[in-house]
Amino acid sequence: MKRTLTLLACLAMLSATQAQTFDMTQPQPIYSDATGYGYDIAGAPDKKGTHPWYFSVRVPDGNYRVTVEVGSKKRAASTVVRAESRRLYYEEINTRKGKTERVSFVVSKRSPRINDNMQVKLKQREHGYLNWDDRLTLEFNGKAPAVSSITITPDTTATTIFLCGNSTVVDQELEPWASWGQMIPRWFGDQVAISNHAESGLTATTFLGQNRLEKILTMMRAGDYVICEFGHNDEKEKRAGDGAWYNYVHSLKIFVDKVRAKGGTIVFVTPTQRRFFESDGKTLRDTHGDYPAAMKSVAAREQVPLIDLHQMTREFFETLGLENSKRSLVHYPANSYPNQAKELADNTHFNPYGAYEVSKMIVMGLRRLGLPIVSQLRPDWHDFQPTAPDDFNTFVWYPSILNGITKPDGN
Repeated sequence: MKRTLTLLACLAMLSATQAQTFDMTQPQPIYSDATGYGYDIAGAPDKKGTHPWYFSVRVPDGNYRVTVEVGSKKRAASTVVRAESRRLYYEEINTRKGKTERVSFVVSKRSPRINDNMQVKLKQREHGYLNWDDRLTLEFNGKAPAVSSITITPDTTATTIFLCGNSTVVDQELEPWASWGQMIPRWFGDQVAISNHAESGLTATTFLGQNRLEKILTMMRAGDYVICEFGHNDEKEKRAGDGAWYNYVHSLKIFVDKVRAKGGTIVFVTPTQRRFFESDGKTLRDTHGDYPAAMKSVAAREQVPLIDLHQMTREFFETLGLENSKRSLVHYPANSYPNQAKELADNTHFNPYGAYEVSKMIVMGLRRLGLPIVSQLRPDWHDFQPTAPDDFNTFVWYPSILNGITKPDGN
């Protein structure tokens, strides 16, 4: 559809019923506030598709159905589709020259604003993150990414799964860090949106204090889900009244009451294990104290569905073993990434392979609970056991161009 630049600028902010289609076989501008759309971050792609590229459209908060025609009339292509802060939607889509494949998914876009008097209290590191800006950003990666068209339409029918948690859940902005929250969109069809509000270093209490649950409540509708994983950082709180059986359980109860008051379904997730092995090199050491048990107690008392990720990640690490378990976490020799003079050896935070595997554990937890949302899993989903993980040697991840060596907050 041909439009003048003036008209495009006027339509940059979509209304509740408007859609925009972009013919990617034609020249497109670099993103600017004047147009409200265009190539972003890495500039325009080259014709041979030798590097990843980004395309952004300025839109209000909400869910958006994105339909992408993947492929090219001029060459064979291999395209990975992600959005916002490295959320995975489609792994490699291979298309022959002259052939295209249409894929559709729903992206949740948000800003810090809640109302005229309240906003999310972002941490300093979050300012400028793709998850919190005024635009919806798509990332096209892979061996030779190619896209023929993009259509973005406001969506008011998809069920939204909101995620609450810390650095093991958040959409990590930078390679090589990753979390299960940014991998789980890959498993759901285009009737489900994932809205990840987690942030590194947060506890259940600080999540509430930063108005993140309030932001979720303004976006959610009856029938939506809220999944909460806390415990990693909560155990470090040492103020009066802190602890697993007092402040922690009190905060979890607030989540339960507020989500249910809005007609949502809340799901608890016990914290992921840290990679700390006992001296035998085979058995994982528990480092979370009473926090998993405290969460289970609230779940039992309030009849909250619970996924025991604490146990599943134990099985996962112990199955991989002392050395191979490093392959699921941010363990990389010096000079693996730009300006990385020292080895990265992080026993808490996952890399893309580990995050991908943990996302499967979350889906399996939802399936075991028999929650209705699992009816929206994609046809290529296969049940997963942490005692039989995917081979890390065959896992393929095409790094985004955004990378950094600063460890996320929390441990």
